[in-house]
Amino acid sequence: MAWKDRLNNFLYNSRVPAQILRRVVVKLGAVVALGLVLYIYGFEVTYLETKLIFRILDIIFLLYILNFFTKLTYSFQRIAFIRENLGEAIVTIIILFNGISKYLISYIPGQEALRFFGVQESEVIYSTGVTFFILMIIIMDFLKGMAHDRLYRIKPAFLLIFSFLGLSLVGMVLLMMPKMTNVPGQMNWIDSLFTSVSATCVTGLIVEDTATFFTLRGKLVILMLMQLGGIGIVSFATIFAALVGKGFGIRQQSIVLDVFSEESLFSARGLIRRVVVITIFIEIIGAFLIYISYHPSLHFDSVWHKAFHSLFHSVSAFCNAGFTLYTDGFYSNPYRHFYVQHMVIGLLIVLGGIGFAPLQDLFSISKLRERLNNPWVDWKLSTKIAVYMSGILILFGGVCFFLLERHNAIKDLSTSSSIITSIFQSITTRTAGFNTVDIGALRTPTLVLIIFLMFIGASPGSTGGGIKTSTFLLIMISVLATIRGKDTIEIGRRSIPQALFYKALTVFTFAATYNLILIFLLTISEKNFDVFQITFEQVSAFATVGLSTGITPNLSSTGKLLITSSMFFGRIGTLTLALALAGRNSAASYKYPAARIMVG
Repeated sequence: MAWKDRLNNFLYNSRVPAQILRRVVVKLGAVVALGLVLYIYGFEVTYLETKLIFRILDIIFLLYILNFFTKLTYSFQRIAFIRENLGEAIVTIIILFNGISKYLISYIPGQEALRFFGVQESEVIYSTGVTFFILMIIIMDFLKGMAHDRLYRIKPAFLLIFSFLGLSLVGMVLLMMPKMTNVPGQMNWIDSLFTSVSATCVTGLIVEDTATFFTLRGKLVILMLMQLGGIGIVSFATIFAALVGKGFGIRQQSIVLDVFSEESLFSARGLIRRVVVITIFIEIIGAFLIYISYHPSLHFDSVWHKAFHSLFHSVSAFCNAGFTLYTDGFYSNPYRHFYVQHMVIGLLIVLGGIGFAPLQDLFSISKLRERLNNPWVDWKLSTKIAVYMSGILILFGGVCFFLLERHNAIKDLSTSSSIITSIFQSITTRTAGFNTVDIGALRTPTLVLIIFLMFIGASPGSTGGGIKTSTFLLIMISVLATIRGKDTIEIGRRSIPQALFYKALTVFTFAATYNLILIFLLTISEKNFDVFQITFEQVSAFATVGLSTGITPNLSSTGKLLITSSMFFGRIGTLTLALALAGRNSAASYKYPAARIMVG
């Protein structure tokens, strides 16, 4: 056993220089790999350049494999290390297996699997996926290294803003690459920024037709931005809570609890894992249902092409993003008549808009088992508010849309088709932004109704926008309580603390004020459009809905930048306020005399 002791002593004494060398080599390799992948992914390259780039990437992948085994060697609890880094271990084995296969038998299983499903440029996509996974692991290591230092001093609200801003800027740079579009040259920076922010903030407003303007690579970038933007808030806040500070403490759990409507500090733990599992599961099931709902007569170039369309719209629907691969959205022929698909899309929108905490309360196995064994166990109050308010607003919007448009936009449809279309538009209006009717042809009262529903939006802790259903409910109940002369606000036999009402009022005031200011500025910059069109566009942007009367591509550069800011602040604004309010709970030990002020 002496050799084991000597080996452990050697490893212990050399761990610091080995760790420094490992991190330097791997980070440099990741930067080089990222640059090469972006070059081959976004620019025209020759055959010889492509072969050289893939040779260099193979060397970098080898460095990554050595990096993992080095960490494993210097870990004195190796079984525990593998358990804690199981995902990284699996990817390392896959890369190692593919590398051995490539150089021994000239066969790469990962690439061949993509090629089997008809994926074009499978080698580029495979290498891109591996490179970005490696980069993500390196970024996580970097964040862990800073967790107890500089990141701890940054407020959660600023971290939230910087995460979305950084993702939007990365998306802008990617979309400006020549191979992202089908037109000569590249997309200008204003339109690239607009599209990137629209995808990151899951809005869906577009200045160029997604279906025809972007190549497959550009569409993949938009898909990535939608996915990260849709669950990015939850993921980022939870990662921050886990990394910043000394573990996942009370302060970090309180932030997650406040933002994502969790009612227990214990339920805030493990949120990131549950969110990712829920999201992937629902999106895969949704993609499958969309796939089988296409009419058999509809032609796709390949199984991969059809699968990509299905996955793109499933992600777009669940994340409430509103992007489609059809020129006129779901109003395009023949998609406007795929009513089964409309119902699938509508269900995905509702699930994404309810919120992750209610989804877990409704459908998690533990909760279902608990209610089966104890029928008296009820939903959480936040779940009831999310479900009931969503149901009421969907029904209200659907009935109003049907009555207002039965002799206009839906006059040529059968009764059942009219009902499905009305319900679908009521669902999508609150945050998703899909359309199965011509929005520009709707009557003015219908557009006013849509503005009202867009402003309310989805539920807290969801992928949707707006002021949120709970905010609207709290304000309405407080108004009724004031009219009745009651001193307390009550919902479901529960008293609501005044602090929650103040937060709701703050969110409402912020949203209303911001929209009025932006409408004022847009009336100055966009003289070719009337104030109603501008109001519709602005509320749609702020509520991250994505519906438009058709003026988006014709906005001036100033107008596009203003709408871009609305999408950005509409997505992070109310959550930033929630984080800021959650982080500063100061109470004074004194109280000034009460004052009487005339109101009304």
